Amino acid sequence: MTTSVSATRFTDPAPTESLERAAAALAAKNFAVEILDDVAAARTRVKDLIPDGASVFTGASETLRLSGIDDDINASGRYEAIRPRVLAMDRATQGDEIRRLIASPDVAVGSVAAVTETGSLVVASGSGSQLPGYAGGAARAIWIVGAQKVVPDLSTALRRVEDHCLPLENDRAQRVYGAPSAISRLLILNIEPHPGRGTVLLLREAIGF
Repeated sequence: MTTSVSATRFTDPAPTESLERAAAALAAKNFAVEILDDVAAARTRVKDLIPDGASVFTGASETLRLSGIDDDINASGRYEAIRPRVLAMDRATQGDEIRRLIASPDVAVGSVAAVTETGSLVVASGSGSQLPGYAGGAARAIWIVGAQKVVPDLSTALRRVEDHCLPLENDRAQRVYGAPSAISRLLILNIEPHPGRGTVLLLREAIGF
């Protein structure tokens, strides 16, 4: 019974009251927060938030891929898109340059594994490549978050990472990379020291893991 309840909790969109509690708590901790109706609104808002010509790194994210935001950034020609650039570089000879490009873009864009109603963002990563930009290396960070990722508290968020996100990401990694995934690194953002640097776009609909 517990497993069934947890599965439902982690896949169904959170109600408006939960979104509003999360938004208020994040705003109190210096994050810029907007509640948007759907993916279309998020795509439009991301374009508004990122100036043309900015260097932008997109974290590997099903939310970005499914929403079309990944292509909006990496294939539009509007920005200095870092992901396609580093994928074309030689990791053996250009590893240091790749690391610097990923760690300190003008804007880092991605998603998170969970958002708590107490105002924390939880990011799990197998490689850790997106974490420096999220944590403070990028001048700005934008996270697009489906409503199913909103949970009451940090303990529930960590359970969502372990019980829900990891199995799905493991399946994806096996298909795409031929290797399993792992929670190699875990980033918890509790407060934004620079007010407004981090923007959270909370959607009323579910998308991503």
